[in-house]
Amino acid sequence: MGGTGVKGARRPEPRLPALERFAGGGLEPDGDYDALEFRGTDLAGQDGAGARFMDCALAECALDGTRLSGARVLDSVLAGVRGVGTDLAGATLRDVEVTDARLGGTQLHGAVLERVLVRGGKIDFLNLRSARLRDVVFEGCVLVEPDFGGARLERVEFVDCALKGADLAGAVLTDVDLRGAEPLEIARGADRLAGAVISTAQLLDLAPVLAAGMGLRVEG
Repeated sequence: MGGTGVKGARRPEPRLPALERFAGGGLEPDGDYDALEFRGTDLAGQDGAGARFMDCALAECALDGTRLSGARVLDSVLAGVRGVGTDLAGATLRDVEVTDARLGGTQLHGAVLERVLVRGGKIDFLNLRSARLRDVVFEGCVLVEPDFGGARLERVEFVDCALKGADLAGAVLTDVDLRGAEPLEIARGADRLAGAVISTAQLLDLAPVLAAGMGLRVEG
């Protein structure tokens, strides 16, 4: 971390066992899914609230309107999932890799993310209000208007990641590395950047937002 003193995030290392192809008719609330592969499965509109996914792989699955509130996703991999309005409110994601996702309006408010890697893809209007993120890495992805309002971020890294119109109002940041975010756009909550590290170039780009937050006028 180049002597900045910021602590790096621990990345997940899911090691999946031999997987069995999911052959069920659909998800069930409070269902228990162990060592299963969901490949190309249409889970749109299904209700898996409170379900547990352990050592699972979801590849190229449709998640439009899928209800997974309070679900636990553990030691699992999500690759190429897509969907609008996926509900993961209050869910727990631990030791999870998400690659090349195409998601919009995903609800993760009040969720707990620990040792999670989000690599590639694009996520629009991600709702992480009041969520807890610890050891989370966003790498090579595009985040459009993510909402971190009231969230707690600890050891979170943005690596070669576009962060557009982020809302940090009320957020608490500890060891958050934003230097790899390009662009870095803060729509609200620039005053909550204490606990983060940014580059000199990013500081210059954020100067108008920071000045406005201080009530400082810059003229001439």
